[in-house]
Amino acid sequence: MSRANFEAMLAKGHDSAMLRYSLGNACMGEQAYETAIEHLKKAVELDPKYSAAWKILGKCYEAEGLYQQAIDSWDAGITVAEEKGDKQALKEMQVFRKRAARKLGD
Repeated sequence: MSRANFEAMLAKGHDSAMLRYSLGNACMGEQAYETAIEHLKKAVELDPKYSAAWKILGKCYEAEGLYQQAIDSWDAGITVAEEKGDKQALKEMQVFRKRAARKLGD
């Protein structure tokens, strides 16, 4: 589905963590990071245990040069992934976090 389709669903009142994640992911694909961040923040507000949303929220913050926010997002996502046993997301976020921490330290 396209970003426009997701936006139409949202406009009709069909709000959910999955819809916000999908919309955020579509925006990220268009490099519309600020808009993606808004939707992804809503996704994790609706479902704080959504590790995939935490992961790409961090990626969007990183793309905007907001390394501390990226680290904070990945820290939350790492905690969720550990609780859920989501090993792949856990490993990815740990790698992303280390890279952002290095950038923040430069």
